[in-house]
Amino acid sequence: MESIGVVVIGRNEGQRLARCLRALVTRVNTVVYVDSGSTDGSVQLAHQLGVHVLALDLCIPFTAARARNEGFARLHQLQPGLDMVQFVDGDCEIDAQWLPTAHAFLQQHAEVAVVCGRRRERFAQHSVYNQLCDLEWDTPVGQAEACGGDALMRAQAFASVGGFRAGLIAGEEPELCVRLRAAGWKIWRLDAEMTLHDAAMTRFGQWWRRSMRAGYAYAEGAWLHGAAPERHWVRESRRAWVWGLGIPLLTLAACLLFGAGGLALLLLYPLQVLRLARRGGLAPRQRRLQALFLVLGKFPEAVGQLKFWRQRLLPGKSALIEYK
Repeated sequence: MESIGVVVIGRNEGQRLARCLRALVTRVNTVVYVDSGSTDGSVQLAHQLGVHVLALDLCIPFTAARARNEGFARLHQLQPGLDMVQFVDGDCEIDAQWLPTAHAFLQQHAEVAVVCGRRRERFAQHSVYNQLCDLEWDTPVGQAEACGGDALMRAQAFASVGGFRAGLIAGEEPELCVRLRAAGWKIWRLDAEMTLHDAAMTRFGQWWRRSMRAGYAYAEGAWLHGAAPERHWVRESRRAWVWGLGIPLLTLAACLLFGAGGLALLLLYPLQVLRLARRGGLAPRQRRLQALFLVLGKFPEAVGQLKFWRQRLLPGKSALIEYK
């Protein structure tokens, strides 16, 4: 497809990257792989597959946003007449029908800047954490507020708003979509298979760090775009503060004032799990699993919020929060 170029980003993705690139090189003319300091031979692998490789400068902090921006700039050099760019993470394999489907939709809907589809976990049953990711990707179809890391975008629209905010260590895609929507563009999610993702999460600590990164992104998103009318991620940030920090502190204060009876406040957590588990749309076991981890996730999200505000008040170099 001559009007589409692809930017793949990755770091030490190994065979996941091999699957990703092999699914692309026979379908599009130009693929740029942006590597963020891999030590597992990813750069050599990409070269062997005939992909254009851009190794990021190690002296500048890595972010996915920066990698995508630099990949887009290189792609534009290689293919100046580019109409659309597909961004995809190196741990994802794109579906054979996705690019034709998404391309046709953008051609038919001039007001849409970004289109995305269904991302699925390749090994959803290998761990509860992979399964939680798969449930997370299953979002409503139709007009949406944001996309994820895999999406087909109009090159002109992407460039017109300055691309991704390079300094963000997380949440860069929804932040970009905030600015695109403010410029009059629409975001759309199709009822179509898009990518297979390999989260490779098998340990609680990985899930914790991923949730902490989400909390950091909520805090930064609310700080950037929390004012009306957007109110970007304000609700998510408040929930993290209330459930992850506020109730524990209130419980501690109640115990100091009233003794062990103050622990009764902790009953709010199982009650919240029960309330969330009653929501429809999923099988009963999936509802219970998702509800439990939605509540539990407020604790690492609160840690991520604290991490963001500590770095805002005590400026220093932001560090990536990686889970694999």
